[in-house]
Amino acid sequence: MQYKAVIFDLDGTLIDSLEDLADSVNLMLEGYGFPTHDVEAYRYFVGNGSKKLMERTLPAEKASSDEFVEEALMKYKAIYKERLLEKTRPYKGVRELLTELKRRCIPLAVCTNKHNEAALTIVKILFAPDAFDEVLGDRPGFPKKPDPATPLEIAARLGVKPEEVAYLGDTSVDMETAVRAGFLPVGVLWGFRPKKELV
Repeated sequence: MQYKAVIFDLDGTLIDSLEDLADSVNLMLEGYGFPTHDVEAYRYFVGNGSKKLMERTLPAEKASSDEFVEEALMKYKAIYKERLLEKTRPYKGVRELLTELKRRCIPLAVCTNKHNEAALTIVKILFAPDAFDEVLGDRPGFPKKPDPATPLEIAARLGVKPEEVAYLGDTSVDMETAVRAGFLPVGVLWGFRPKKELV
């Protein structure tokens, strides 16, 4: 089978953003006087979007309040916006991979549960202007992965059928997304989660 397009997850797949994510959430938590978490714990806190990240990191009694979660989310986004790229970098070899796929005229895209504004900023700064044909993050009113709606929207924009798409990601969310969309799921072993989860 000749795959005609590649869609990538962002955090843990194209970029190592774990420390900036952890530092930003911990700063938000410190602002409230709440306990913080070790960086390694964030490997399992992230992956399902920023709101779910708040619910997983806030104290239980606060995480159960939608109103408080939304307040914390706004504070977190403001902090993260100022430190998006303090420690975040592309994984080794990623830029070369993208260059080679472009040389082969394969359309490339990013589909992430990171909020859309942050995703667009990071991709714009860390990668070449023409690296990706489409970049879509979490947008209000649209379902998050593993719902296949957004990745299928990207495939349609690229003009390819689902079975012609390879989808690269580093978590079970990504693998489920790929399966539900009818893509080839490709788990990367350099990301946030272990091989066992991807399998």
